[in-house]
Amino acid sequence: PKEALPVFEANVALTRWPRAEDSILRTQTNVACCLGDLGRRDEALVLERDIYARTIIAGMNVSLTLQHLELWEQSKPLLRDQLLPAARQSLWDPIHHLTLSLSNGLATALAASPEGTRDDRLQAESIAQDVLSRRRRVFGPAHPATRRSESLLSQVRSTL
Repeated sequence: PKEALPVFEANVALTRWPRAEDSILRTQTNVACCLGDLGRRDEALVLERDIYARTIIAGMNVSLTLQHLELWEQSKPLLRDQLLPAARQSLWDPIHHLTLSLSNGLATALAASPEGTRDDRLQAESIAQDVLSRRRRVFGPAHPATRRSESLLSQVRSTL
């Protein structure tokens, strides 16, 4: 592991080309494993969380594409049952921008689905309100993310 670590780190640096994300993730995983084998577990954990967050981002992109295709019934369980629990478990921060974005995505899917119930729309309103209050507290009222959350809450409320 000691000799392999610099090789893997150099490989990460060399593979930072556009569209080489899968190669970077594999190589970073090798670096994290080497760090763990060397007893540098704190460093390995930081890298592993970064890798995991990127896979959550890939999942979020899938959910956004499903929403653009108006495949709400596929987007909802992906966000609710897989991505949000994974983000909460790995990021450990309820106000992390990724957790807030995933929550907004779920609120959008719940409110926009033609098959959705009134309870779905009420849940969407509750989620959107929660995200908005967190963003106001952390980013302030003028931040673009806060403004997007205000817009989403308004859209959700228009479905009630």
